[in-house]
Amino acid sequence: MSLLYEGKAKRIFTTDQDDVLRVEYKDEVTAGNGAKKDHLEGKGRLNNLITSKIFQYLKDQGLESHFIEQLSDTEQLVKKVEIIPLEVVVRNIAAGSITKRLGFDKGHEFEQPLVEFFYKNDDLNDPLITDDHVKLLNLANDDEIATLKEAALGINQHLKELMAKMDLRIVDYKIEFGRTEDGQIILADEISPDTCRIWALDSDENFDKDVYREDRGSILDVYQAFLTKLEDVE
Repeated sequence: MSLLYEGKAKRIFTTDQDDVLRVEYKDEVTAGNGAKKDHLEGKGRLNNLITSKIFQYLKDQGLESHFIEQLSDTEQLVKKVEIIPLEVVVRNIAAGSITKRLGFDKGHEFEQPLVEFFYKNDDLNDPLITDDHVKLLNLANDDEIATLKEAALGINQHLKELMAKMDLRIVDYKIEFGRTEDGQIILADEISPDTCRIWALDSDENFDKDVYREDRGSILDVYQAFLTKLEDVE
C-alpha cells in the first residue's frame, strides 16, 4: 500500500485491490482555507466514526456512496472514484457566507433548500459558480448537473430526518461526488461536523466547526457530543 494523496484532513492510500482505497483521518483541523490550523489529538477518530455512521445510515436508506466499511477508529475502506472538483452546498437555513453575499439574516429559513456549486480550487479560493460555469469548465454536463442536484436534495431529506431524531437541525453542508469507472456519479468524501453546519433544535447552539472558526470552545467536546447523539439514534 502506498500514499496516493494527502489533504488537510485525510490521507488516501492504495490497497491490494485496484478499485478500493484506504482513507485515514488525520488529527488536524483547519479553517479559512487553511489560514487557521491546529493539531488536535483524537479529531481524526471522531470524524471517521461520525462519517462512517452517517454513510452507513444513508446506505441503509438506499443511497449509494463510496463508503465500503470502517476499518478502525481512524480508517475506512472506500470505492475508488474520480472526484468531481465541485463542492455541492445545500442550504436549509441562512448562515455563513450567504448572509454576507445576499444579505439574509442569520437563521432565516428558506422555503426550499438551496443548492450551490463551488469550484474546488485553492488558488481561486473555491469560488461560487453557476451551472454554465460548471459546463464551461468541463466539470459536468447538463444530465450530470441534474444528477448532482437531485442527489444532493435526496441526501438533504435523509440528513434532516436523521438530525431531527438527534434533536438537531441541519443548517447547511457541503458534499462531494465522484465518478466510478463505469461513469456512475456517487457520493464521496465525508459528512461530518467539519463539512456541516448543525444547530440545536431550539437554538443556534453549534455542533460543528464554527465553534473552532469562532474560538468558542473545544470542537473535540462538541464533536463527541454529536457522536453520542448519533450513536443513540435507533
